[in-house]
Amino acid sequence: MAAEARWCYRGDPQEEQCAPLVQFTNGKLKSSENMNFTLYRNKDTNNPKKKNKRMLNAETERLSYVGNNFSTGAMKSRTPCRYFVGVLDKNSGQMEVYNAELFNMQPLISDGVADDDLSEYLTKSYREKIDMCIEAFGTNKQRRALNSRRMNEVGKEVLNKAVTKAAEDIIETKGVAALVSDAAEGDKADVSLVLPPCHEDAGRPEDVYKLEDIIPPAEYEALQAPAAAFMNVTSEEILKMAEEKRYCSFVLDELKAMPLDEKKRDHKARCLSFLDCLVKLSSQRVVKKKLALGPDCPLIVSNQLVKNFTALSFGNGRLQNQVSASMKVKITAYAIALALHINNFQTDLTVLQRDLKMRDSRILDIAKAMRLKISKSKSLSGLDEHKLGTLSLPLPVYKMPSGGRKRKAN
Repeated sequence: MAAEARWCYRGDPQEEQCAPLVQFTNGKLKSSENMNFTLYRNKDTNNPKKKNKRMLNAETERLSYVGNNFSTGAMKSRTPCRYFVGVLDKNSGQMEVYNAELFNMQPLISDGVADDDLSEYLTKSYREKIDMCIEAFGTNKQRRALNSRRMNEVGKEVLNKAVTKAAEDIIETKGVAALVSDAAEGDKADVSLVLPPCHEDAGRPEDVYKLEDIIPPAEYEALQAPAAAFMNVTSEEILKMAEEKRYCSFVLDELKAMPLDEKKRDHKARCLSFLDCLVKLSSQRVVKKKLALGPDCPLIVSNQLVKNFTALSFGNGRLQNQVSASMKVKITAYAIALALHINNFQTDLTVLQRDLKMRDSRILDIAKAMRLKISKSKSLSGLDEHKLGTLSLPLPVYKMPSGGRKRKAN
């Protein structure tokens, strides 16, 4: 609603005058007794676009208000109608009507910032400006979060300084050469942590990566029930499994070539069942439920896989079994070792790589670390090239990666 007040008009008395009407954006005007209004006009009266521009200023003890009839906000707030003010003469009972113009009054906040302070404020980052707003206007919860974050930043800075100081002391006492040698030994140890136990002095390929090191005896016995589904599987059932995507491609390919001997067929079926569980575990980031590896996976096998192939992490307020990057490498290494036992110690790494959703170069690095010889072969369709990994004696010498790819010569 418009508020009436006493006006002081500064303009040319000869030109048509409009009485200003005002409304305040932050509330209604209760009393106009202690308010002083001043109306300004543009000096350029010859310019038809500028001569009608007006600015109204209102002063109170606490705030200053300003409104105009030419800004973008003023144009949006104006409605397509004209305003009039009627002045009633009580003695004669006659009313004189005058043109009026509506002004939307907004509070004018003076920040009182000095030039030096303003330049310092402009150099602050967006994060720092937000923190200043939280300090001035934030809720108690926001301020507590801000203080907590700042304390953490201070803690990190202190920790980084301590780590830097400790590193400098170690370099000074041991020397750079000794540290490089220790790092090389550490890399070898890290690789061995994710690979199955390797018996380099074995006389037969099947003894290099022993099956009992991959599938413990108790878990091997428990795999009899899920392996029964593979014992007498038909071509139609394999096609149905492929359509339903119940098993990975490696398992489906191997089911097409099951041995005739019942004992060997049972052994291969158990190995395929365990390998499928490894692939399913690799596809997950966090193991959230007991039957995460499928209803066909025995509980003892599921518990063993979660225990040996996941890492404990803290998230969402509780401990979680996470399949980290290093654990995925470990799963891949054990899957390769098991595939070697299934395929007479020569296996298709490309099929495994696609099942495990891993880069081709990554699975080749793991295979080389397992001392396999890499070769190439055409697929059954003949359309693409597959990488084969072969375990043969004597084992080739494993060379640690240099850490960077060599640039091809022009």
